[in-house]
Amino acid sequence: MDTRKKIHALVTSSPIVLFMKGTPQFPQCGFSSRAIQILNACGVKNMVTVDVLADPEIRQGVKDYANWPTVPQLYIAGEFMGGSDIMTEMYEAGDLQKCIDLLASAH
Repeated sequence: MDTRKKIHALVTSSPIVLFMKGTPQFPQCGFSSRAIQILNACGVKNMVTVDVLADPEIRQGVKDYANWPTVPQLYIAGEFMGGSDIMTEMYEAGDLQKCIDLLASAH
């Protein structure tokens, strides 16, 4: 399976997918750590995380897939939401919580 198809399968396989450096327990960069903190603050329990450091093809491929140059990258319901800065803005405005709540009520 090519990398783009693999990434598409990942982002559509779960309601919330975070491509990050490291794991939720051991983030490998401050931005990934912040992303996890925000999702935890929103009460997200069942998310899929993908450690881009474990797979160089995914690390580059996810940047190409979203046309976004950095990691972490958050997908909700298969849709690219943004990186750490956008997640922070959405969280502070209450928009991220609304997206997550809508998703929870739909499932």
